Amino acid sequence: METKDMMMTSMLTMDKGENEGERDKGREEMGEQVSNGTASGPGGGTGSSVPLGGLRTLVVQQTSLERPRETWSKKMDFLLSVIGYAVDLGNVWRFPYICYQNGGGAFLLPYLLMAVFGGVPLFYMELALGQFHRSGCISIWKHICPIFKGIGFAICIIALYIAFYYNTIMAWALYYLLSSFRPTLPWSTCSNSWNTVNCNLYMSTDHNVSWSNSSTSPAEEFYTRQVLQVHLSPGLHQLGSVSWQLALCLLFIFTIVYFSIWKGVKTSGKVVWVTATFPYLVLLVLLIRGATLPGAWRGVVFYLKPDWQKLLSTTVWIDAAAQIFFSLGPGFGVLLAFASYNPFHNNCYKDALVTSSVNCLTSFLSGFVIFTVLGYMAEMRHQDVDAVAKDAGPSLLFIIYAEAIANMPAATFFSIIFFLMIIMLGLDSTFAGLEGVITAMLDEFPQTLVKRREWFVFGLVCVCYLGALSTLTYGGAFVVKLFEEYATGPAVITVVLLEVIAVSWFYGTNRFCNDIEEMLGFYPGCFWRVCWVAICPCFLLFIIISFLAFPPEVRLFNYHYPPWTTVLGYCIGVSSFICVPAYMVYHLLNAKGHYLITHTHPQSATMKAILKETRLGLCHQQRYSMRMPCITK
Repeated sequence: METKDMMMTSMLTMDKGENEGERDKGREEMGEQVSNGTASGPGGGTGSSVPLGGLRTLVVQQTSLERPRETWSKKMDFLLSVIGYAVDLGNVWRFPYICYQNGGGAFLLPYLLMAVFGGVPLFYMELALGQFHRSGCISIWKHICPIFKGIGFAICIIALYIAFYYNTIMAWALYYLLSSFRPTLPWSTCSNSWNTVNCNLYMSTDHNVSWSNSSTSPAEEFYTRQVLQVHLSPGLHQLGSVSWQLALCLLFIFTIVYFSIWKGVKTSGKVVWVTATFPYLVLLVLLIRGATLPGAWRGVVFYLKPDWQKLLSTTVWIDAAAQIFFSLGPGFGVLLAFASYNPFHNNCYKDALVTSSVNCLTSFLSGFVIFTVLGYMAEMRHQDVDAVAKDAGPSLLFIIYAEAIANMPAATFFSIIFFLMIIMLGLDSTFAGLEGVITAMLDEFPQTLVKRREWFVFGLVCVCYLGALSTLTYGGAFVVKLFEEYATGPAVITVVLLEVIAVSWFYGTNRFCNDIEEMLGFYPGCFWRVCWVAICPCFLLFIIISFLAFPPEVRLFNYHYPPWTTVLGYCIGVSSFICVPAYMVYHLLNAKGHYLITHTHPQSATMKAILKETRLGLCHQQRYSMRMPCITK
């Protein structure tokens, strides 16, 4: 963040025995030039002495009226916040499904390769950028490449779109949680008002009940007919009324979100001690319980049994790249925001390796939690595991896993802790996503918003709630699926591609590596430089081309999305990405000033040395926010 108000003074001390003449006059003029050249840079500290004949000392002093930037109370606050952001609902439902669908244990090979060469370098890059420049995703671009500032605005719009539908999933989980406080779980019987004649209570002891293609479980009917009520909506063209039960649940979720982030990272850093650690405790409990269920081994074998022939399919590599990208979450402005509150010399390299490793291991662990229960369900239904595990996404949690819990001993207890875990996994990601937007706006408009943070956060939460109303209708599940597939995925990948190109090719990899060396004390190795310059852009371009070449067939329950919904989804996605070229045009039309001078008088080599020494004495954290003259050979 640039310093607005400052006073800089320079003092030149001359030797007593020098002759007064043209040479001394020239030296005084040169000293004035140095003082003028550095007066516009927001640095701090004392410049070093430069032996230039009569010129002995250059003192640069700054007085800033800028408020000090907020920092994390503890290092663990930052780590838990990043882990809580990266480990979200996708780790629980998407990774296990993608893994068994793409060759089981064989899928781990492309997954790890994509993580090492694509996901982790992007993760490390964003942490380093945010920590060095100490800015959000909008204002950081005036230090890197101002013409790409539209990337920051696009990220904020994408974050809003995600908030419109992501928190609705937590509202569903909250509905399940509240319904769990009953002697009998409502999705364990077929005697409820919402059940149909196709409902079959298929227990392992019900030998007289046969499962047919038209059969539905009580868990499926509770999810579709009581929670979502999708049977009251024919499709996206007629969404129906807003469910007041879900509206109240979502209001409660956003209330928790507001009071967790309204004061900044000082408060959210404390909340994540619960929301980021509790899911691991629950996963461990569910893993132990699942491993003791009959038939659990069938699910584990199905999960890990490698099918090496699958590796010859392009789809496997596409899914691996997309999974690691959306799991680690670069490009959403969150890592930039969180890292900007770190101390300048914090070891973000170690943080990137630790948090990304924890994220990948959590995905792998979640697979065991899910598939031990799927094996149990297959044993109960006398079916194959692949027939039970046909559902992906939220249905895997709210139908299959919910039904398995209902048939366990102590079902109420396991239901409460499971859906509480789902809510906490989602809350961490919501905290992070909105904090990325808040940090970006506060850094871009500090004089207007910093002192009104609580009101700005309140307005932002209200906008997110109003934007989510369409997902609370009877056809709201169709809207959630549309946003998930089209509105955010392609847009954010394209934005990250431009971000990598701007940093590696325009800002320069060498300059970026020098920044890291200044923070951490070591220069990034060849592997990281090659990844940032070539591999990461190819990695992202591969995902984009694959998405365009093989667009997903969107279907939810028995509803097939008509072609016009695909156009609508792409329009929503383009509405965020359009900020990038729009700002480029705006920047070029409103840019003022002259071209930089690329050469100077040959006799100004001494002045170059003075300017170089002066730069080294300036404040590390604001090094690139100053506007030094462009002096080259």
